[in-house]
Amino acid sequence: MNIRSTTFHLAMIATLQLVIAVAAGAHQRGGGGTHNGIAVPEISHGEMVMFAEQRDRIIDLASRATDTNEPFRRVLNYAQIQYAYCLWGVAPGAVVDEASPFNECSHAYLAATKAVLLAMRDMPREAAAAGEMVSLIDAGMVLRGLALITCQFSGESFNTADVIRPSWRGIPTHPASMGALSGLLALFATVTFGCRWLLRRAAP
Repeated sequence: MNIRSTTFHLAMIATLQLVIAVAAGAHQRGGGGTHNGIAVPEISHGEMVMFAEQRDRIIDLASRATDTNEPFRRVLNYAQIQYAYCLWGVAPGAVVDEASPFNECSHAYLAATKAVLLAMRDMPREAAAAGEMVSLIDAGMVLRGLALITCQFSGESFNTADVIRPSWRGIPTHPASMGALSGLLALFATVTFGCRWLLRRAAP
């Protein structure tokens, strides 16, 4: 297979994978079960706003931590996996809109992020930085009136053995998500056919 053919097929595979993901089954939760995982406490809707803003700093500090244990590493890994499943937090309204098909999976990765931050307060090397971030989040919630904001997922706890996927069925009825996904699919299609057209023109 030559380079032109390989490029075209890779683009087609990427587009196909996205379409399959959108059309995939009705269930939001994965089939891993909760028997062998680690419990992740819930996060309130108000807390999510602050933790979403501080997520990169928290994950960066946790990734550099050396005095860790297996439960900590598993929750950190879960936070990163859930973040990817939730399309890296780029879906419109995923954090603030309770009706978003991405809201529950946002609860999952941010709940794990919160658990990671709180755990680092007991680590000698990370305690100071973690404490500063906790104080910053607490102050932000008070100043912005987020402390008492809840939603349908605010009391939901999670488990590292149970992956939370976006509610794909809810996308057509959520205009912001539908618009974003349609744009993404259009971009994939444009890139795919654009590459094919350029490769055809370059062909001898």
